[in-house]
Amino acid sequence: MKLGSLVAAMTAFVGFAVLPAHAATKEEAAVLAPVQALFDGMAKYDSAAMLAAVQPEGSVALLRKGKVVRMTLADFANHIKPGKDRIEERIYDPLVRIDGDIAIVWAPYDFLVNGQVKHCGTDAVNLVRVDGRWLISGIADNSRDDCPAR
Repeated sequence: MKLGSLVAAMTAFVGFAVLPAHAATKEEAAVLAPVQALFDGMAKYDSAAMLAAVQPEGSVALLRKGKVVRMTLADFANHIKPGKDRIEERIYDPLVRIDGDIAIVWAPYDFLVNGQVKHCGTDAVNLVRVDGRWLISGIADNSRDDCPAR
């Protein structure tokens, strides 16, 4: 097995799917950290952890079956209620763009329920740096059921 393949397999296994196998720059890793923190909070049904990664007044726009579902990031964090299902969101090959204190992450994603892909699409995450710390200020995503195997 080639080293690159081994690193990619280990990265996926450990659950750091948001970090690309080709090693992001330190600045890109800092931008991706709150995105992964949000996903980790979702997986644990931990609204406090989710809120720590976002600006609560920021916006969410989820495109579902041709309709846009809008809410604040605080409402989104409080919407994720503990349940019997294990949930996980993974992004792949994130495109990170940074200009001063603003950044965007654009990446394909899979949303899994109990280890099975429920839906997939693209996440577009806006971030702002406040007091030296990156926070999610907005998220938009789309959703489809015809997900490619990864």
